[in-house]
Amino acid sequence: GGNTWAGGTGGRDTAGLGGKGGPYRLDAGHDVTQIPDAETAAVPEHVQRAARQMGRRAFEQRLKEIEMSEFDARTYGRFADAVRTEVRALRATLEAAVARGDERVWLRNQADGDLDDGRIVEGVTGERAIYRRRGARTPEAGAPQELPKKLSFVLDCSGSMYRFNGLDGRLERVMEAACMLMEALHGLPAHRFQYELVGHSGETPAIPLVRFGAPPANERERLKVMETMHAHAQFCLSGDHTVEAAAAAIDLVSKEEADERFVLVLSDANLDRYGIPPAKLGRVLVSNPNVTASALFIGSLGNQAEVLKRQLPVGHGFVCLDTADIPKAIKALFLSSVMK
Repeated sequence: GGNTWAGGTGGRDTAGLGGKGGPYRLDAGHDVTQIPDAETAAVPEHVQRAARQMGRRAFEQRLKEIEMSEFDARTYGRFADAVRTEVRALRATLEAAVARGDERVWLRNQADGDLDDGRIVEGVTGERAIYRRRGARTPEAGAPQELPKKLSFVLDCSGSMYRFNGLDGRLERVMEAACMLMEALHGLPAHRFQYELVGHSGETPAIPLVRFGAPPANERERLKVMETMHAHAQFCLSGDHTVEAAAAAIDLVSKEEADERFVLVLSDANLDRYGIPPAKLGRVLVSNPNVTASALFIGSLGNQAEVLKRQLPVGHGFVCLDTADIPKAIKALFLSSVMK
């Protein structure tokens, strides 16, 4: 905070950046002065609790404002125009995706299983392969897709996204990514694709933004999703739930009937600040063979993101410090599923 006014830096007790004891983050465009972590840790518990209550009230008020506000076509247009080329590239990748999931069918002429009524005569004459049983059959090339591909996008809405947005635009980038995903998937047949957007932060591993089967119907609803992401990054507690968010998304999508299942975790690569080893995230990403999961790092202090990517399993980490690179990462994610 800024001691006596909101929007300052390196001070205390008011909303700002780089200070201590303030109720929430507020970027007023100043150069940020960051106080040492030890000073932040020394803030008394009752002050932290009071600040948190103030922040929670401000967050709830902001959500009400988002819900009641009129559609701001200019704001939405700024994001949509910035990713128009990427939307076309991603949509082309999605439309080119083919059926991959094994189809559950009756396998006939089996030596065991349920008696096949159509093979009773053969059984009388001594034929042994007169049974049938349920099994999986890989679809032929060009076969129609029987079930939708399920896509879970796990988006970083943590406080560091807001804190360092002035440095490298990472919060703007994740909002652009959300806009791109919603625009590219809008209007695609539900029997081919279903998706969810879920946020994660230091406060929670699961901020529901878009649920499976209930995509935003228009630009107004899509803008509300993006504004909610921004509000959460501004008002949430510090911390990191990237690993827990990835695990929850993989667990959820693994239970869905689907042609294929994908999880893409967008993060600002700030795991080391909270003592989270990259190997822990890596183990989660490869924990379920029925789900293709990767992490995509959209922010970095120095070479932080590249270092983290190199410590993940090969093919399960991407660095995209430019929104234009995100469709390429999603295409690579689809191709990695083909190579399984």
